[in-house]
Amino acid sequence: MKTSKLITHWRVVAASICGTSHIKNKQLCQDAHHWQLLPGNVLVAAAADGAGSASQGKVGAMVAVEAAIESLSIRQITRDSLADDQLVQTLLNEALLAAKKAVEDEAAAVRQQPQDLATTLIIAIATPEMAAAVQIGDGLAVAKDNQGNLLALTLPDNGEYINETTFLTSPGALDTAQMRLWRETIVNVALLTDGLQMLALNMVVGEPHKPFFFPLFDFVKNAEDKTAAKEQLVRFLGSERITQRTDDDLTLIIAAFNNT
Repeated sequence: MKTSKLITHWRVVAASICGTSHIKNKQLCQDAHHWQLLPGNVLVAAAADGAGSASQGKVGAMVAVEAAIESLSIRQITRDSLADDQLVQTLLNEALLAAKKAVEDEAAAVRQQPQDLATTLIIAIATPEMAAAVQIGDGLAVAKDNQGNLLALTLPDNGEYINETTFLTSPGALDTAQMRLWRETIVNVALLTDGLQMLALNMVVGEPHKPFFFPLFDFVKNAEDKTAAKEQLVRFLGSERITQRTDDDLTLIIAAFNNT
């Protein structure tokens, strides 16, 4: 007997791909992402963009997302415990600190300076009742409620210049972290690195661009075959429609809570 239709669960599709400029220069993709579904329909996700100017930026991004998600996954988070605003804030701050320490430890292990592993970092926690995110650097985290409202949980921190941002290893980076918690009936969440932010953000009003996100949210809601869905997402990120607008590395994590 098939009961899958009765089970409420998150569907997640995610990918990181190399930008056309990095392919041309035979460079590795500097982006990384990681996510996990915890018991009770708690989704934790992280995305990072290693600094192009950092010799080990890719390593920094990978270490940061893995450490952040590990920090959250061992905390025995429940939907009930996430009703406490202070706990949510503490969990996100601890994940940020764990990622920073992991990057610094990795730098020491390979005899590099922490700035050689410089990376941005976005971390999110989502349940059907709430979504929260913390971010250092550029990129974007958004959530959508069941009324169709789209909220930017974080916005790009671009500093004074368009290509300037703060990295996890920057002096005073933790003081620049932005955090937001939204308590609504959450149906979608997305995290993306800066390669996509010009397409995903209405720069005039500083709000998420619904025509970018809504078709993607519909796509993940109906994505029953995980492998095929990831292949489709990779094709979308590498399509002319996207690469005409950006030559940067691209990471996109999209999630839908299917209550059907």
